Amino acid sequence: MRRDLGWFDLIVTGVGMILGTGIFVFTGQVARQMAGPAVAVSFVLAAVVCGCAALCYAELASSLPVAGSAYTFAYATLGELAAWIIGWAMMLELTLSACVVAVGWSGYLQSMLDTVGVHLPQAISGGKGSVVNLPAALLIVALVGVLILGGTVSKGATRALVAVKLTVVLFVIGVGVFFVKASNYSPFVPPSQPSKAASGMSEPLLQWLGGGSPSAFGISGVVTAAAMVFVSYIGFDVVATSAEETRKPQRDVPIGLLGSLLVVTVLYVAVSVVITGMQSYKSLSVEAPVADAFKAVGHPAVGGMISVGVVVGLVTVCMVSIRGQSRVLLAMSRDRLLPPSFAKIHPRFATPHRSLLVLGGIMAVLAGFVDIGVLADLVNIGTLFAFTLVSVGVVVLRRTRPDLPRPFRVPLVPLLPGISFVACLYLMLNLQLLTWVTFVVWLAVGLVLYAAYGRRRSRLAPGATEPATALDTAAPAAAPEAAPELVTAGSVAERL
Repeated sequence: MRRDLGWFDLIVTGVGMILGTGIFVFTGQVARQMAGPAVAVSFVLAAVVCGCAALCYAELASSLPVAGSAYTFAYATLGELAAWIIGWAMMLELTLSACVVAVGWSGYLQSMLDTVGVHLPQAISGGKGSVVNLPAALLIVALVGVLILGGTVSKGATRALVAVKLTVVLFVIGVGVFFVKASNYSPFVPPSQPSKAASGMSEPLLQWLGGGSPSAFGISGVVTAAAMVFVSYIGFDVVATSAEETRKPQRDVPIGLLGSLLVVTVLYVAVSVVITGMQSYKSLSVEAPVADAFKAVGHPAVGGMISVGVVVGLVTVCMVSIRGQSRVLLAMSRDRLLPPSFAKIHPRFATPHRSLLVLGGIMAVLAGFVDIGVLADLVNIGTLFAFTLVSVGVVVLRRTRPDLPRPFRVPLVPLLPGISFVACLYLMLNLQLLTWVTFVVWLAVGLVLYAAYGRRRSRLAPGATEPATALDTAAPAAAPEAAPELVTAGSVAERL
């Protein structure tokens, strides 16, 4: 693939993926139900934990600048089986992420059309009694077309959409600050009180294992809220899937990872401070807190503008999810864990067109015909699972290859990777039982597929023959510009 991305493009990609429903929905939901005005502190705590994982990604991406992100890192540090498991989990995460966002986008779009008197037929609206969610399916098809064209078209579309989204967010902050009332910040940390416990398959795994009653507000509520808003930051890891398309990956990928996380953290904190200052946390809307806060202060037109920003913002999230998924599929196919035809690159556009076409078809069907709202939590558990293995991978590679050039190094190893591992594991344990059962079933299906196909045909399988790539015999410090066209996770693992 062409190396035509710089650090700015990677930051745009990261912001485009992260900045979505978290800023427009979670702010009000968590403030009202768990943290009050101190939701800003919860966002900071979540960013610190997420930053530890981002540092781990940055070190591995600078050392192993190959497409595939966590899949490649796991292959090079923990072996083929671990790589397959994490790649299979990432496929679930990114596929469902794109589908869930496309369905949400369809709902916002139809709401906007309704306000101007345009109503879609019920059969194609995706609502109750409909046959297909046509807007969601068409969105995925259109984005796949843009991504296949790649290059200037893909970068230009991403930049334009992210610019619109950032403009709306900055507008919310700049205008909303004039409606802030200091009395709405008192008390900043509301007194602790018991909250309703979930039961059955909706019960969090940790609560099911250890019992106990959850509480809202107070210091414990702020910490619990940090665990809830952590999912708002999920998506920065997609930056690492673009390492092979970056001009200077050793420098630009760490900047893209950490830069996008920093930008989004500042925006999350600023919006949460403004919104909880405009309206009492007890009165915040759970569904559309930002838009409804402006309606509460007598400016409904501003709420309509924000809805436009939400629609545009969700498009970028969906597009980046599809893009990241295609790169993971490309990496796994290069290593022959999946059919190698998926690794073909378009001779003109230099994009993995076959991967994109297959994924686009699957995602369009899921978004158009399947009610996937109940599976949204699988996006979170797949991402957190990847974070834990990447955190372990940093420590393992430090011990097995201390001589490997590391343009970016995580400080305080193994402390920071350990914090990332424990925090991500804790968040996974707080997901509901149904999510865990579904995730285990998905992994079991993946292991069967690996045993039946991938293990027998992989690049590292006994008796497999394949000409060595230049990276297999190159010095570890070889310049990324001199890398060959075919660089696989398997070749990196062999060299290490």
